[in-house]
Order: sequence, then C-alpha cells, then structure tokens
Amino acid sequence: MISKVIYTGNLRTSCEHLGSGDTFITDAPLDNNGLGQAFSPTDTVATGLASCMITTMGIKAKGLEVDLTNAVAEVTKHMKANPRRISKIEVRLSLPSNVSDKNRKILEHTANTCPVLYSLHSDIEKAISYHWVL
Repeated sequence: MISKVIYTGNLRTSCEHLGSGDTFITDAPLDNNGLGQAFSPTDTVATGLASCMITTMGIKAKGLEVDLTNAVAEVTKHMKANPRRISKIEVRLSLPSNVSDKNRKILEHTANTCPVLYSLHSDIEKAISYHWVL
C-alpha cells in the first residue's frame, strides 16, 4: 500500500503517503459544491502529470550532466460535463536555456513518454509546450 485517504467530511479528504508520512488535503472545487480551498482530486491528476514530466526529465538530465534545478511547470486543467471529467490538461514547461539542442530533444522525448502521460485516457487532450528560457 502506498497511501491512505480519509474522508474528513465537508467534501474534503486527508491523504497520507505511508512511506514518508507526508500529507496533503483535497477539497471539492467551487464549481462542484466544494470550498475550493485545496487541490481537488482532478487537480492532483493534472499536477501529477507535470510532476511526472519534470521528474523523469530530471532522472534523464542527471545522466546527461544537465542541471534542471528551478525548472517550472505551469498547469491548467479544463473540465467537461456529461460525464464530468478532465477534458484537457495544458502543461507549460520553462527550462534552462543553456541546454544543448541535442539534450533538449532527449529531455522533451523523456517527458513526452512519462508514465503518467501514458496512463491518462486518450480522450483527455494534452497540450504540452517547452520553453527553454530560464
């Protein structure tokens, strides 16, 4: 088991990573009867995609002796009704400009093949952009 999720009432959960004890809460979004005071469950999915992309790039970058420290991913999630679901995830990555073209291609390929991206349903549009500007 990797985590435990407890429903704490008022459309909120408390999530614990059992290996480390780290926790976070989720809250139903404002547009779905919630308070919108924390990540919603669908926010965690969209954010998980960006986190996975940067993490796998970081793993590959280590072997390439490239430093991606302070790389940033900005995430926008779009919802659709009937059934309510994620319809689109936009990820805008801002990365160090001092990376060679060859390594940029390798790192972008790595991100585009991360496990979370492969795990998301094909009906979810993924709009990924890379900006080598930092």
